[in-house]
Amino acid sequence: MGFLSVIVAAAASWVLGAAWYMTLSKPWMEAAGIAYDENGKPKGGGSPLPFVLSALCMLLVAGMMRHIFAGSGVDTVFKGLMGGLGIGLFFIAPWVMINNAYAMRPFKLTLIDGGYAVAGCAVIGVVLTLFQA
Repeated sequence: MGFLSVIVAAAASWVLGAAWYMTLSKPWMEAAGIAYDENGKPKGGGSPLPFVLSALCMLLVAGMMRHIFAGSGVDTVFKGLMGGLGIGLFFIAPWVMINNAYAMRPFKLTLIDGGYAVAGCAVIGVVLTLFQA
């Protein structure tokens, strides 16, 4: 069940990311400095590579979270939610902020990307613990 839980958790977080960035596409592109056409689509975009890489990275994050949860006794949905929120809020989002601060990117970009890190890790945490029930 371990591999299946990681795959489902990664997929759930990836789908959340698709919805997150579709909803926030215009403010995200403006904050990231990405030029877009009159239809709101990035100019010169269309490569599937970012989507493939993000799916692979979600598998890595979900796999490591499962490993950490197993060693830490995270075995309920509430603990999974709190663990995921903690990882996103106190590990990933600060790292995003550091990178954006040194790159002199707008704080709005940190809020959008960091917010997804928090929400995505929370989803992973919940899904991982649902498989333990």
